[in-house]
Amino acid sequence: MSQGPRSGLYAVSSALLAMSRHLEVRDVLKTIVASARELLDAQYAALGVPDDHGGFAQFVVDGVSDAQWKAIGPLPRQHGILAAMLREARPERLADVREDPRFEGWPHAHPDMSDFLGLPIRDGDEVIGALFLANKLRPAGEDPARPGGEGGCGFTEDDEELLGILAQHAAIALTNARLYERSRELTIAEERSRLAHELHDAVSQKLFSLRLTAQAAATLVDRDPSRAKGELQQVAALAAEATEELRAAVVELRPAALDEDGLVATLRTQIQVLDRAHGARVTFTAHGVRALPASQEEAMLRVSQEALHNALRHSGATHVDVILDRRGSGALLRVTDDGSGFDPAAIRSAGRHLGLVSMRDRASGVGGTLTVESAPGKGTTIEMEVPGG
Repeated sequence: MSQGPRSGLYAVSSALLAMSRHLEVRDVLKTIVASARELLDAQYAALGVPDDHGGFAQFVVDGVSDAQWKAIGPLPRQHGILAAMLREARPERLADVREDPRFEGWPHAHPDMSDFLGLPIRDGDEVIGALFLANKLRPAGEDPARPGGEGGCGFTEDDEELLGILAQHAAIALTNARLYERSRELTIAEERSRLAHELHDAVSQKLFSLRLTAQAAATLVDRDPSRAKGELQQVAALAAEATEELRAAVVELRPAALDEDGLVATLRTQIQVLDRAHGARVTFTAHGVRALPASQEEAMLRVSQEALHNALRHSGATHVDVILDRRGSGALLRVTDDGSGFDPAAIRSAGRHLGLVSMRDRASGVGGTLTVESAPGKGTTIEMEVPGG
């Protein structure tokens, strides 16, 4: 493993650090595949995570364009060499995969492949994936008909050993990512349960008041029409407040479409709903923001929701402005309101937090920072900055 700059200790260390940096399963898979192709000088690399139905739950490739991948068609099934790696859990190094008796062909748009190196990814006795490379890139001037690897294969024993090391760390990274996603799912479930209880309490109180006020109006219709009119106006106001609570809760309970729409579009949609649901004016602008790691986008979304909740429910603000700006490879979120403001030190000493502890935890959990500026009568500005990927 000492031949060539890409197989040096620094390159291996960089690949392993890159794998450990990501927490989302899809991000981990992409990093593993890209690292393997780069380290071993392969034209193509892929990683498949099998499902229980003879196919792959996830299949990530590197070296194939988006247009070419789309033209190839549906995800492959567990057959041929891929099935052998998953079933027998052993490395496969072939001079020409097309000549192997287990080869079953590939779709029309599939790139042509010859020399092949594949290893299973194992977590203990369980095979959790298959990592493979194809078409070893040879130094300029070398005859493709006389590859430098053993047995006619461009990939060498050193390549196989290096890929084995990568596969071991890939198993750790993939397992950790799965645990993280499971933990996040539980956290989201707990948050949704909390919001459901809050919704129940808030709306129940509004509806109880609505019922009492309507009953009072009914008893006053004949003997005091003027007072009955006032009570009915109060009924309308309570109904509007209950509707506002419901709309805001729907925004918080609805799963954010970050995977499909991204942070900017998701924030814009939610803020448009809040602007319609509340008396305060709620605005949003974004400037040159690039896609961020999924964990950072989710954290920024949750912090913005908490800050908006405080501004719209507690501050008496007439205008709340949300800005998302690019900062290098990262982003800066700023939520500013013209509400009553508060003394952050007094809030802490009184044991009240207004969600500030949760927001700081979310920011630090993704390598970001959170700052709060506020004073009585001066409104509030909350800023969160994340480094990007």
